[in-house]
Amino acid sequence: MAIIGIECSAHTFGVGVVKNGKILSNERRMYKISDKGMIPSKLADFHSEGAGTTIAAAIKNAGISTEEIEAVGYTKGPGLGASLRIGYLSAYTLSRKLGVPLIPVNHGIAHIEIAKRLNAMKNPVALYVSGGNSQILRMVEEPDRHYNIYGETYDIGVGNMLDSFARGAGLNPAWGSSVAKAAAGGRYIQLPYTVKGMDFTFTGLMTNALAKLKSEQLNDVCYSLQETAFSMLCEATERALLLTGSRELVLCGGVAQSARLKEMADAMAKPHNVKVGTLSDEYNADNGAMIGIVAERIFLSKSKIETGHEIDQRYRLDSVKVTWR
Repeated sequence: MAIIGIECSAHTFGVGVVKNGKILSNERRMYKISDKGMIPSKLADFHSEGAGTTIAAAIKNAGISTEEIEAVGYTKGPGLGASLRIGYLSAYTLSRKLGVPLIPVNHGIAHIEIAKRLNAMKNPVALYVSGGNSQILRMVEEPDRHYNIYGETYDIGVGNMLDSFARGAGLNPAWGSSVAKAAAGGRYIQLPYTVKGMDFTFTGLMTNALAKLKSEQLNDVCYSLQETAFSMLCEATERALLLTGSRELVLCGGVAQSARLKEMADAMAKPHNVKVGTLSDEYNADNGAMIGIVAERIFLSKSKIETGHEIDQRYRLDSVKVTWR
């Protein structure tokens, strides 16, 4: 038995093949972002053109035949509508061709679950940070089994904030990683720091940082922006760890690729004897394997597969009842 997972919520078309919890292949094709960001129509064209070859490569590199595939998982949301639709149509077409079930998966849950599995953690606090999402979560059993959000952004995700700042600063590509490179050798300058309990906001920070570019050096602004944003996340996460009593923390999502964020999370967690789990960039970035891992668990648990609303751009992670184990 093998399960194929298709991830297509933003710039990446990813396809992974999973068998008995083991990742057999993980192929992806990424839209090249310049200083202009992501243009929905071009994203859709890009994903449409590469869907078939990426699926074929994943199956070939997994060393399986199509007859061994028993279900197809796909990202239902959240994400960009143009991308989600191509991912869904690709998964739907494949499932119909093979005559196997189609399993919708929440993008955020997939990020957390692959981090838990590859770090051998049972129920850690998760700091989930990506382009569209910034949340602090942990699985709870009441009133039903689901991921409880202890803290989250009031406005935009930290990844979106960093990418938007990069565009405003003229960095190319307009990625958070470009901000990290530009921060080298920078000194700290004062920027707005907004944490309310375990929630936080980023738009004011970004707007202020862009304004500082008129009077401050680029590397100083980039350094200060990154330090401030990551300090906010670590402060809120520390509160969640103390509230839950958890001794495990996983970092997941695209922004979890940041070496500086990992360093700061380690420093925050060490005094509390909290183990910090991270992933390689391959699995922190959007990928099909994470969708396959969750789809396999849903399939094996014989949970009722939700139908209708094939995609949902605002698919809340905490709205999903986790009926599988």
